[in-house]
Amino acid sequence: MSSVLFPEGFLWGGAIAANQAEGAWNVDGKGPSVADCSLFKAHVDLKDYKAQHAISSEDVAAAMASDDIDLYPKRRGIDFYHRYREDLDLFAEMGFKVLRTSIAWSRIFPKGIETEPNEKGLQFYESLFTEMRQRGIEPLVTLHHYEMPLHLAQLGNGWCDRAVIDHFLRFSETVFRRYRHLVKYWLTFNEIDSAFRHPFSTMGVLTDRIPEEKREEALWQAMHHQFVASALATRQMREIIPGAQMGCMVTRRLTYPETCAPENCLLALKDNRENLFYSDVQVFGAYPQHRRLAWQRDGVNVVMERGDEEIIRQYTVDFVSFSYYMSMVSSVDAERREKVGGNLTTGVKNPYLPTSEWDWQIDPVGLTHALIDLSDRYRKPLFIVESGLGSRDTVEPDGSIHDDYRIAYFRDHILAIAAAIAEGVDVMGYTPWGCIDIVSLSTSQMSKRYGFVYVDCDDNGNGTMNRTRKKSFHWYKDVIESNGAVLNK
Repeated sequence: MSSVLFPEGFLWGGAIAANQAEGAWNVDGKGPSVADCSLFKAHVDLKDYKAQHAISSEDVAAAMASDDIDLYPKRRGIDFYHRYREDLDLFAEMGFKVLRTSIAWSRIFPKGIETEPNEKGLQFYESLFTEMRQRGIEPLVTLHHYEMPLHLAQLGNGWCDRAVIDHFLRFSETVFRRYRHLVKYWLTFNEIDSAFRHPFSTMGVLTDRIPEEKREEALWQAMHHQFVASALATRQMREIIPGAQMGCMVTRRLTYPETCAPENCLLALKDNRENLFYSDVQVFGAYPQHRRLAWQRDGVNVVMERGDEEIIRQYTVDFVSFSYYMSMVSSVDAERREKVGGNLTTGVKNPYLPTSEWDWQIDPVGLTHALIDLSDRYRKPLFIVESGLGSRDTVEPDGSIHDDYRIAYFRDHILAIAAAIAEGVDVMGYTPWGCIDIVSLSTSQMSKRYGFVYVDCDDNGNGTMNRTRKKSFHWYKDVIESNGAVLNK
């Protein structure tokens, strides 16, 4: 094995999201968010991606009529809201240089429409970011991570309503000003490309409120509003925090052709282009011609106000961040092929890759591929802000947790990052997802664990919430301390 080298200043760390970690869903003035309507769905078929994320107006009404935190586990999270200092101590012990987290919009503006922010919410994040900096941990903060205020989702069907842009900009300006001395790395929208996969969590849109023949158009309209808001928030950040950096964040759904048949290769090319559309807009500052032609072909009319396209063109991002969990396969014969599930969508099984307990295909080489491809396409710094293995952990009688499977996963993926760096790719850092066990996005389980730190809480909310270092905790600590050099051994 050739020598593994990471640049000086490489940002090693981890990632969580407010809605999956904080809990305290109705504490200190916080309003309900779309995440507080997420039901526990461990029984859902792993290959049925739509069922995992499906939510209706009736479901939302039922959620708001209930105070149950067991049916809706994201409401309790892992109590990070009260235990964040303890958790930051553990992250600092591992040597984290950065922690990616998000600000729950409804902690700052409970309904999203207020003109004055909730001071207790502002104080919480000020304390969180201050404590991070005191431990030498750089905050990487996502503004909109599947947690918009529920009131805005109900008021105008989320981002379908252009008025949400102004509400969002009031929120972003407020936090930029409050945390201008604490945060220099920002992301606007988490996995902005997920709008069509789970529109309610991404954009607060309930599709059952839209006539079926108009749903696609409505989602593209909401997406346009998010692109405009992202650009305007980038302008705000640059005016308020000189020297700060803004990134976009997308799901990298790297897709291979099933075979070298030209039809499969062309299909994979188009699938990759469709996935990269969202970062293309935020990096290049324009809608690509293929998307405009598709809208015209499909009869989709996206209303753009005067100046919208200039705003998108003028305020592009400084770096590209992305999540990477698995690769995909494109096949013109997909209907006749075996399928696998995943956090992205159901797809054709790749016979050359192993599959996790949750039916995700594990492909570290694909991460090298993705990094080189993104670097060649955008010529901007890249940041892997999510990656990880969801798995069940066993606590031994002595309290230890031997998660060698997680160590193997991260070893292979970190080596894949090093391989891309050796090819000249500018990688800013790596923040594995769920660095401490948190409630999962799709099914709201605790048993699907990602962390280096074990949280004593089961799927039904039973447990002490005590934190325990897993074997992978000590391994990752050594990786960070050596800046990856330990992988040469």
